[in-house]
Amino acid sequence: MHLLITNGRVIDPATGRDETADVALIGSTIAAIGPGLDRASADRVIDAEGLIVSPGLIDPHVHLREPGGEHKETIETGTRAAAAGGFTAVCCMPNTTPAMDRPEILYFVTSRAKETGHCRVFPVAAATLERRGEQMVETQLCHKAGAVAFSDDGDVVQSAGMMRAIMTAVAELGSVFMQHCQDTTLTEGAAMHAGTVSTRLGLAGWPREAEEIIVERDARLAAVTGCRYHAQHLSSAGSVEIIRRARAAGAPVTGEATPHHLILSHEACDGFNTAAKMNPPLREQRDIDALREGVADGTITILGTDHAPHAAEEKAAPFDDAPFGIIGLETALSLYAEALIDTGLLTWPAMLEKMTTNPARLCGLDRFGLGTLTPGGPADLTLIDPAATWTVRHSELAGRSVNTPFLGRSLRGRAVATIVGGRIVMSRLGALPKPDFAHAGA
Repeated sequence: MHLLITNGRVIDPATGRDETADVALIGSTIAAIGPGLDRASADRVIDAEGLIVSPGLIDPHVHLREPGGEHKETIETGTRAAAAGGFTAVCCMPNTTPAMDRPEILYFVTSRAKETGHCRVFPVAAATLERRGEQMVETQLCHKAGAVAFSDDGDVVQSAGMMRAIMTAVAELGSVFMQHCQDTTLTEGAAMHAGTVSTRLGLAGWPREAEEIIVERDARLAAVTGCRYHAQHLSSAGSVEIIRRARAAGAPVTGEATPHHLILSHEACDGFNTAAKMNPPLREQRDIDALREGVADGTITILGTDHAPHAAEEKAAPFDDAPFGIIGLETALSLYAEALIDTGLLTWPAMLEKMTTNPARLCGLDRFGLGTLTPGGPADLTLIDPAATWTVRHSELAGRSVNTPFLGRSLRGRAVATIVGGRIVMSRLGALPKPDFAHAGA
């Protein structure tokens, strides 16, 4: 099929392109980009006037729950949520049951994604067997089986000795290690940020130092091993400063921010609101300000979601017992625009760089041509209406779970079409009341 997208604001952070132009897609490939492309030969023309045409959004931090947690999410429902949010590719975390610590589990995930997925799925392998932090996985075999990164996400690698061994092995592969930064000796029994709200609610507090100690330790290990190291879902102002110093010193360290940590404080947990129970926890306004500053000045180079679905009955438990986590794929683009563009901290090209080009490079997806708009490259695109207003409603969410404190919130800016390999897998074009979805296919 020959699809022509006309009159859009074409933004490609990888090449610096930001202009009104047309984009022609033939089959699964971008055929041409430029003004006034031939319309006569197109099978379908989409008028993108007023819309941004971006490389497909990429999320390097998603929990799809399959295998083992299908009551929360599946690869099918999770990628449908991804497509609804404008994401053409996601990297799924290994804290499944069983854990993604062997090639056969990685092959299962990629196979299921090809059968049922609405976007591309790239697995992140566990760094240790069963994510217990005791014995390293066969990193070379997992790498050959398609792992684009290594992580025990959901758990930290607590041992510095094990962490150094993992980093050495990952560096030899040219891959990246992603850390869940939590010194568990400081968070036992903790349910939320250690502050005035936890004191008022009588809940055990989770100090900033639990995150900062791991970030500091790992930044030093990255410097000596040469391993590319990525600190996931930062929450603390102190962590931002540690990352800033490490990068200035030349260490191969990157950091990630999530929408909820840029928008909400620990006050959202008041009234024992389990929808706002996160790991790492929501903190204070000074942390929000520092995270936003870190994104704006380039200290934090990745915007992810940590999409973590949970069943309604699980989140309905008492605060201490309820699981940590929030869904994020469908609201991320709008919330990032609220936190970073509406505040004047970033432009659309600068924000999209952290959602396309940078995550592609982080996980080596640029070797497949992802994260950029290039003639001859894969036709993965996201069409964004920056002026669209919408309200987050339970009934309209595409994923299996609805655990988010943003229900009822009015947002601005939204993906209106998601194209994967030349296929329109999600469309809100034509004033459709609900998005149309299609599988991305193999």
